[in-house]
Amino acid sequence: MTRSKATAVGFVAVLLWALLALLTVGSAPTPPLLLNAICFTIGGTLGLIWTLRTGGLGQLRDISWKVYAFGSLGLFGYHALYFSALRLAPAAEAGLIAYLWPLLIVLFSGLLPGERLRPGHLVGALLGFAGAAAIITGGSGGFQAEFLPGYLLAFLCALTWSGYSVLSRLLGSAPTSSVAVFCIVTAIASWALHFAVEETLWPQGAVGWAATLLLGLGPVGLAFYVWDIGVKQGDIQMLGTSSYAAPLLSTLVLVLAGVADPTWALALAAALITAGAAIAAKSG
Repeated sequence: MTRSKATAVGFVAVLLWALLALLTVGSAPTPPLLLNAICFTIGGTLGLIWTLRTGGLGQLRDISWKVYAFGSLGLFGYHALYFSALRLAPAAEAGLIAYLWPLLIVLFSGLLPGERLRPGHLVGALLGFAGAAAIITGGSGGFQAEFLPGYLLAFLCALTWSGYSVLSRLLGSAPTSSVAVFCIVTAIASWALHFAVEETLWPQGAVGWAATLLLGLGPVGLAFYVWDIGVKQGDIQMLGTSSYAAPLLSTLVLVLAGVADPTWALALAAALITAGAAIAAKSG
């Protein structure tokens, strides 16, 4: 697979993550660990079916347990933190902090062997971040101290996913099918911790179950497999910068669904994100 094609495949994950906020809101009041457990059970099963159909099951026996531990911690940590942050703080402010991960990916990727962080990447990343900020904070009342625990979890969320994505590049020899095992391990850990520390609140009604199932199939399922291909074989700096399209697309989805109203921030953000991606692409 060529570098440009792998980058395009990785961007499919960004499109799927655009649905993450809407579906997470739709899954309420399901607690974070239970939501983690359900979604990763679906995502892991999806991956195992794909691995069986492509004959890649035998490859899984040759992968080090360290790779499985790394991947499982990355997926479990990011989503447990994300779901918790959106339950403990307003989605707008928590989302802004969580979406620091694309900027961190661009910056951290400059430390990888064979990669070089150019001024254009920095400018593009900062423009993208400004666009994300315009979307999420436009018209809001700003941060509130009472939601500090949620903000902190969102920041840890950003650190977790950026670190996972960049370090995944160093595990380039591990096949994408290994992500299925990451998901299954994450599901098992989430089920165990849920029954130990959470009250069981299943998704409510057809809407709640539909949102949860779609989370497991898309943003917490297929997205991981295509993202793995992108960060291992594609342009990771371009992926990191173009990931700022996720909050833009997410906001558009919320508007179309009638959950949010269109604002001037959308037009400004669209211009900033497009300019940032174009500058980063030219630098690459």
